[in-house]
Amino acid sequence: MTTLKVVKLNVNYKTIEEFKKFKEYGIQELSMLEDLQENIIENDSDSPFYGIYFGDKLVARMSLYRVDERFDKYFDPPQDYLELWKLEVLSDYQHKGFGRALVDYAKSFNLPIKTNPRVKSKEFWNAMGFTSVTYDMERDLGENPLVWYPEGVKEQLR
Repeated sequence: MTTLKVVKLNVNYKTIEEFKKFKEYGIQELSMLEDLQENIIENDSDSPFYGIYFGDKLVARMSLYRVDERFDKYFDPPQDYLELWKLEVLSDYQHKGFGRALVDYAKSFNLPIKTNPRVKSKEFWNAMGFTSVTYDMERDLGENPLVWYPEGVKEQLR
């Protein structure tokens, strides 16, 4: 398989139309449409959205947010990390490396990553090297988060 190219998605109405093709479109928790609409200012605004095209069709997408250590509730000592949200691959393109390519792209920032597995996705995240966070429910925030650390990072969870 050829190398898959992850691109930063422009924040515009064309991207909204592309998002409507995804299975989870319309499900509030997983849809990035609302996030996108809130961020539409102009085509060159700082977009948290990334995707992979197959030809001219958007087939995989994710949102990736950098969280400043001031707001860190997961790592000790507090540090900057990435929060990977709403990764989705169109059903016809699943199991072909698109999801892995998005996760590998996020890992390339060399920061710890936190995500919350969706239904039936924990096996995928485990294969990507993510591990469960186990600590008291107050800190868990009911999210059941998974985390990944760059090589050499040994910080402990709070």
